[in-house]
Order: sequence, then structure tokens, then C-alpha cells
Amino acid sequence: MTTNQLSERPGRPADLPRPPVTVLGLGPMGQALADAFLLNGHPTTVWNRTASRADALVGRGATLASTPTAAVDASPLVVVCMLDYDVVRHIVGPVAPFLIGRTVVNLTADTPERAREMAAWAAARGIDYLDGAIMTPTTSIGGPDALVLYSGTERAHTAHRRTLEALGGTGVYLGQDPGRAAAHDIALLDLFWTAMSGVVHAFALAEAEGIPATSLAPFAQAGMRQLPDIVAGYAERIAQDRHPGDRSSVRSASAGMEHVVRTAQARGLNTDVLDAAWRLVRREVSAGHGDQGFSWLAKALAGRTG
Repeated sequence: MTTNQLSERPGRPADLPRPPVTVLGLGPMGQALADAFLLNGHPTTVWNRTASRADALVGRGATLASTPTAAVDASPLVVVCMLDYDVVRHIVGPVAPFLIGRTVVNLTADTPERAREMAAWAAARGIDYLDGAIMTPTTSIGGPDALVLYSGTERAHTAHRRTLEALGGTGVYLGQDPGRAAAHDIALLDLFWTAMSGVVHAFALAEAEGIPATSLAPFAQAGMRQLPDIVAGYAERIAQDRHPGDRSSVRSASAGMEHVVRTAQARGLNTDVLDAAWRLVRREVSAGHGDQGFSWLAKALAGRTG
């Protein structure tokens, strides 16, 4: 794994020509990527099915290509950011002969397996390929808070690392497995959306009990400040396969979950999300694992509890 941070990069002479870059796909993130390359002095060619999305970028110096073929022909590095891999294959597939000897950096979000399939497709056609996952919002791109993960051909990453640094913040190369960046992305999205489901359910439950969401928010924020330490602790326990339940056990978690479910149901709220988690916990208690710590459930989810 290699990491490059904006604050650690040596300065580049202002008069040193920057390599050209092509960006395919000009949704909000694609526009942010293209803008970052422009601001860092890279001749930037852009293409989008709706050409008008390029107007502001063209006004700042980008070149609008009339076709995907013309776009990829303009640069040795082609950055792709689209809705999903179906769209990527639909656009990039027909121009594959023009990508031979070039590098495609695919920053489209999708699954790890589809990233590996795309990498195999590219390798079979003589195209260097990096898959990537953008872990921060559009507003961070080009600034110190941006975080982009890359995986795939090491040769491609080495060749274009300096150009990709224009995206700002931290760029992390995770290794040769092209699905590794997407796997990180999916795991972290799992954490995010599960947590956000809990956030909105907590607000709904509070409102049902006559507590305004704005009144609950400060207490929720205080509680969530404990999460970084909890995450680090669970990660260590899972790595060591050691799950002490002396402070908080699966059994005690089951009791706490039951209180939430019963209260929510009494107020007529849907409890499907927490019901699923509670079923897992009750199953592990019934199987004799109630005295294990909550991190034990990672083994249970993977079917490795024996």
C-alpha cells in the first residue's frame, strides 16, 4: 500500500508541462475531477453524452471532444466516472482499439467483482487499468481532504501517480487486485448506510415520544464521538479472534435491542432493520454465544462460529 498526501508532495516547477488528461462522464463528480486537473495545469479533454454539461469547464479551458473516440485519442490517461459499469462498458467498449497502450482509471462506483471483470476486459485488449473509489464528496476534490483509493496495475499507478495527485488530499494504492478499492468502498458504504438507517430511525422514535429531532441531536452526536474508539477496538478483536464480553456481551445487546423494538412497535414504527439485527443476536444467544463480546457477530455473519 502506498499513500501520497498533498502536504508531502515536493513542488513541481511551474513551467514543467503537465501531461494531458481525458475525463469521460461529467456528472457532479466527473466535473469536479476535470476541474481539479484543469486547476493543476493539465490540458484536459472532456466528453459527456449531454455536451452542455461541459460548458463551464470549457469556459475554464477544457477541450470538449465531440465523440468518445476523439476524447480518448487526446490523452495517454483516460479517467472515467459514470453511473455504473454498464454505462462504462457501453461507452468505452466501442473505443477499445483507441485505448491500446493508454491507461484507463475507472472511478465509477460498483462492486469488487465487476471491477475485476473490467480489469480482465482491459488486459485482454492491451489497456492498462486502474480501478478507483472516491471516498469523499465532490466538494473535497482538489483539496486537502480528498481521499481516493486505487487498485490494479502497479505499472499504471506508478506512471500516472503524479497526474492523479491533482485530485488532491490523499491517494492510496492498495495493490494489484483490481477489486480491492471497490471492496473498501462497499464495506465503508455498508457502515455508512447501516448507521444512517439507525440515525433516521432514532429520530422517528424520538419524535414519536414527543422529543424533537433537534433536541435529540446533541445527545446523538455525543454518543457517536465514541465510535472511532469502538471501531478501532472491534477491528483489533476481530483480527485477533478474541471477543471478551466482560463489558458488553451479545446477551446484553439482545436485551437493549428488545427495549428499542418494543418501544418502537408500541408507537407504530416499522422495525424491520433492527429486527434483522436482533434475530442474529438472539440466534447467537441460543447457540451458546451470549457471553461473547459484540464483535463476535462478525464471525457469526460470516458463518465462522463453528
